[in-house]
Amino acid sequence: MNSRLIHIEQNQEDSLQSQIRQKLVEGILVGSFAAGSKLPSSRKLAKQLEVSRNTVVLVFQALIDEGYLESRERSGIYVTSNVEYGKVANNYPASFDTNSSINNHRFKGAIATTNETSCPSNWRSFPYSFIDGKFDSSLYPVKEWREANNKANTTREIYKWSETQGAEDDPMLLDEIRTKILPRRGIQAGRDEILITAGSQQALYLLTQLFVDSNVTVAVEEPGYPEMRELLTNKGAKLVYQAIDDRGIVVNENLDNCDIIYTTPSHQTPTSITMSMARRDELLKKANQQDLLIIEDDFEFESNFLGHPHPALRSLDKDNRVVYVSCLSKVLAAGVQIGFIVTDKNVIAELKKLRKLMMRNPPLHNQRTVAYFLSLGYYDSYMMQLHKVFFERWLTLREALNIYLPNCIDTGPIQGGTAYWVTGPKQLDGEYLRKKAAELGILIEPVKRYFAKQEHPENCFRLGITSIRNEKIREGVNKLAELIHLLTAEFEEKLSNAKGKLLSNETLQQVLPDVILECQMVYGVPCVIELIADGSMYGSTGGKNREIDSGNWWIENGMFYRQWKLWGYAETKGFYVIMDGNEMKWFDKDYCFVRQLELKGYTNQHLAP
Repeated sequence: MNSRLIHIEQNQEDSLQSQIRQKLVEGILVGSFAAGSKLPSSRKLAKQLEVSRNTVVLVFQALIDEGYLESRERSGIYVTSNVEYGKVANNYPASFDTNSSINNHRFKGAIATTNETSCPSNWRSFPYSFIDGKFDSSLYPVKEWREANNKANTTREIYKWSETQGAEDDPMLLDEIRTKILPRRGIQAGRDEILITAGSQQALYLLTQLFVDSNVTVAVEEPGYPEMRELLTNKGAKLVYQAIDDRGIVVNENLDNCDIIYTTPSHQTPTSITMSMARRDELLKKANQQDLLIIEDDFEFESNFLGHPHPALRSLDKDNRVVYVSCLSKVLAAGVQIGFIVTDKNVIAELKKLRKLMMRNPPLHNQRTVAYFLSLGYYDSYMMQLHKVFFERWLTLREALNIYLPNCIDTGPIQGGTAYWVTGPKQLDGEYLRKKAAELGILIEPVKRYFAKQEHPENCFRLGITSIRNEKIREGVNKLAELIHLLTAEFEEKLSNAKGKLLSNETLQQVLPDVILECQMVYGVPCVIELIADGSMYGSTGGKNREIDSGNWWIENGMFYRQWKLWGYAETKGFYVIMDGNEMKWFDKDYCFVRQLELKGYTNQHLAP
């Protein structure tokens, strides 16, 4: 054996002992250290690796106890000859013919659509990663999860969860979901009305297997969740692409000939729109009239930031027509993969049969660990902390968009979620923007995959908050705004070619005192600004969560200046002002268009000839 094949890192998180053990076992199993070969002495190996001899001795002893090594008296340490027991000789060819019959024509269930991803695999290396669903590791509750895992691993607990029969789920987890998670959504359910799944995607797969074939018509949201469309297409379903508006999926006669409606009401995927209570009532009424089944994918219900979450459709359902699908927080989901279905017990019984053909049930050890994570109160406290972090980032992103792209984009009125659906200038090519932004270290999510139809808006993209630290958001949006302005410069108004009249110092002094300005924020709510003659100003927004602020304004060198106490990062900003009818247009110091406002009650007679 050549000990120089072993390389260890002194500064790694894994201990030196663990690293040496791993390297030795790996070398033995792949044949680098052949059966019967002699290893160097513990003293020699320790010297070569620059570690304590004691460390090497402990590794040798552990591997002797486990049968990898053997000690021969007055001879040394050898790789045991039994290490190759049970291995098949390596007689397979080095490569296969890629045109062989196994590849040519035997696939019967291949997915025809592409597996387009939202970001590159090295997304962590980008300084401004606005990708939804990816997470910085600081968000993971390592300590609390480790404690829950340790509790699930005691001898007594292993005995308990290993007693679970057949395709049954962990009763402790069923009770925790039934008593801790579902009541938040207004849902009451017994153990026999809940099925544990390996995340939401398996839940949707099982439901399409049970309810969908080529004779079934399913309404899906447009734009909507692409993986669900793929599942339905793979089953041969006829699809109705149902539009959405600012209240959720549109309820109209298009749904009359459907059998199933798939919807994401909490925060619609991908736009984050929350379905209104009135629309929920309309949808349930339509389902009852037309004998429809509703699959409710309750995605991100915990991230409602403005106001209280609406109750789930399942909780409002009086006719047992809603099948409810949800999962643990997305931050946990990547590693834990625990989701659940809530519906009629007879449906659950059929779903269990289908699940049994695939995997019986998600690993019971994982289920028991999640059950302890819930029962110890860690999930509740974790969600409160996560809610705080995401709310802060959500507001920071909203504010940055409103400051740097106020009249350039529209995000629509949303109450929460972890991503903004952004509609840019009509001349903007969203895919080209994504590529150019990546060159600047900015990752934004392409949205083409969310549309089923070939004809779709090209000027949309998505910005998420889960994978970017709060302190990086403003800077990232500022850079993105500069890029958008650069790409659309030829279509934007400039101070030099803007329609209307440029106001001088004197005219500004005439027009601005004691006027009321009206505009709209990027997130769809109105804003009113009052300029007082004494130089003070007051602002307020509309909507459910009204915001107010105050500050000062003044006129200097032919520009209007303002500074808020809170809004606009409390920074001083100056603007050239052009009046076009009763519309006021602001241009920054670089003569670029910034925002358009309306002067309430204004007429041209205010302007001096």
